[in-house]
Amino acid sequence: MAERPTESAPTERSRRGVYGISVASELSGVGQQALRLYESKGLLTPARTEGGTRRYSEDDIVRLRQITELLAEGVNLAAVDRILTLESRNTDLQSGAGLLESANAQLTSDNARLRSDNDRLRTDNAQLASDNNQLRQERDSAHDEHRPDRR
Repeated sequence: MAERPTESAPTERSRRGVYGISVASELSGVGQQALRLYESKGLLTPARTEGGTRRYSEDDIVRLRQITELLAEGVNLAAVDRILTLESRNTDLQSGAGLLESANAQLTSDNARLRSDNDRLRTDNAQLASDNNQLRQERDSAHDEHRPDRR
């Protein structure tokens, strides 16, 4: 089976149902009865007007071409549905993986920044503790100088 290009990301325009069934049939090279069959099998879901007329989008035409290619390779309709469903899930998973990679990169960056901040705060805290001890010693020393000896 030849490798087919994956679907490009749909846009609002590519999803808009604008073609009637006769135009969709002509653009895709698929007969009107086959379009109805594919819809009944759940392979295709064209938009509907308020009156119930089918309206096919650019995405529908692309999907029809994919269906036609698979059928030409000898794949039956049930397998076509499964293949297209799995390809769609794969695309979704790849998109999700990209989002997770991006989130992971952000978390890694945030973690590095927080570690750096934590190191800086520990250094500052150690310095403050040292300064505090020095001030106590100076205070105690000054206090001892002004105190009469008790014998």
